[in-house]
Amino acid sequence: MDTIHIFLGTKAQYIKTAPLLRLLVQRGLDYRLIDSGQHARLSASMRVELGVRRPDVVLGGVNDVTSIGGAMAWSARIGRRLWSARSVRHDIFGNRGGVCVVHGDTPSTLLAALLARRAGLAVAHLEAGLRSHSLRHPFPEEAIRLMVMRLSTRLFAPDPTAMDNLRSMGLAERAVLLSGNTVIEALDESLHLTQPSHGPAIVTMHRVENLTSRRRVERLTATVERLAATMPVRFVLHTPTQETLARMGLHERLTAAGVQMIPLVSHTDFVHMLAAAPLVITDGGSIQEECALLGVPTMLWRARTERPDGIGANVVLSGYRPRTIEEFVGEPERYRRKPRDLDDRPSEQILDELLTLIAAPAALVGLPA
Repeated sequence: MDTIHIFLGTKAQYIKTAPLLRLLVQRGLDYRLIDSGQHARLSASMRVELGVRRPDVVLGGVNDVTSIGGAMAWSARIGRRLWSARSVRHDIFGNRGGVCVVHGDTPSTLLAALLARRAGLAVAHLEAGLRSHSLRHPFPEEAIRLMVMRLSTRLFAPDPTAMDNLRSMGLAERAVLLSGNTVIEALDESLHLTQPSHGPAIVTMHRVENLTSRRRVERLTATVERLAATMPVRFVLHTPTQETLARMGLHERLTAAGVQMIPLVSHTDFVHMLAAAPLVITDGGSIQEECALLGVPTMLWRARTERPDGIGANVVLSGYRPRTIEEFVGEPERYRRKPRDLDDRPSEQILDELLTLIAAPAALVGLPA
């Protein structure tokens, strides 16, 4: 029996896919939910917050993967399952065919696509077509995107730029241009933009490309210290970030500068913090998308970005360049824009296409080579 399998593993994936999961429930449609275990503990709390049911299958362990070594060990444990197509189909996909929905560019995304293909399922890739055009920035996300797009039967492009990238890769026949990214729906469900408020500047950092570079971490620390001298600043810490700052002796420096250091909060609380912020500094792709919709002045702590959201308007790509950083921090209000309307419902387009795939056995058989 064919069905829709949703394969997730990170906080961002749950947030951006929750609108599709809710739509499935609203239409009374059966689906299977599989959790890769990449962010096992965090995913459990996200399901409670987002009203998502328990997964049918949970892979990996019970703790979040927070280090490179841990990620390699976790990937190896799951990757070993690829040896047996029968086991993958029975243990992970419940002996049901159909289509497997994967999201984004994380290790969970690649493992999900490989497992689904091994089981003979079609693969539908959400956020397909995003490209930085550099395998180094970000690493390994750019490489993962390229592999998953080649493995996928349907590619859901969130914007015209992503669609153009898919065309240039010769993948236009598999691609579907959406009205927007599902982050629009997620943001709309968490935030009421008619309630203005004022809060501290928000800082986040979690990417491997930053945490493994002492120079980049120290430069961010110095930038945040400067900000804290003129306004309240709140640093929202992922576990690997907290460990990196502590190891480098920078956590105490930031605290001494008056920076409020806090752990991750619920998505609802976080987007309200973003909306109220005078500025945001982040290396997060999903946060870039949210801030672009909110119109909040935002600086990306990255060399490159695969997302066009907000670039040239309220979002500035730092490139780690001192002059760019100085100009943004010195006058952030020049980048503020009016919040966008949040009326798009791309999840409806996605679900209609998934149902079309399942209803056409030939489409499921015609997997990409």
